[in-house]
Amino acid sequence: MKKFVIGLFVLGLTSPLLAQVPKVEQLSEVVVTAVNYKYLNAIDSEEVAVPVKMLERKAAAYNVEDSDFYQDDFDIYYISFYIPEGRIVAAYNTEGEIIRTIERFQDVKLPSTVRDAVVERFPNWAIVNDVYRVTYNQNKGAMKTYKIKLKNGDKVMRVKVDDSGEFL
Repeated sequence: MKKFVIGLFVLGLTSPLLAQVPKVEQLSEVVVTAVNYKYLNAIDSEEVAVPVKMLERKAAAYNVEDSDFYQDDFDIYYISFYIPEGRIVAAYNTEGEIIRTIERFQDVKLPSTVRDAVVERFPNWAIVNDVYRVTYNQNKGAMKTYKIKLKNGDKVMRVKVDDSGEFL
């Protein structure tokens, strides 16, 4: 038994000596850039509803060059994205950049600036439903508007508000 324990001890000390020496290789530098960062920066808002943000991120991450219908002959590709709350129609160029979008979402959570502006101007009115629209253009940026339907008893009113709470 004593020889067996000493043998295991010697074997345990010698096995690390026989291990391979790893080669150290220098890898080339990789730079990752977002193709549609301008679109994401233009439409990004902290208080946008989760489904809206999710679909906008999907549109920004979509790669036209990987699609089955991609050909170098076409200048613009129109891709539609749908969820139950809304849709986005995006125009991509051949490099995969978003040129323009049309977005429409129904009954999403309103940002606090819009809610506060509506409540301040129409205190006894209730918000029945809303439509959030975004039009993005690569040169002009994003324009965000809310069409809100208000109700007070039997009276119904529709108002338009931009994302900063200004009535249009």
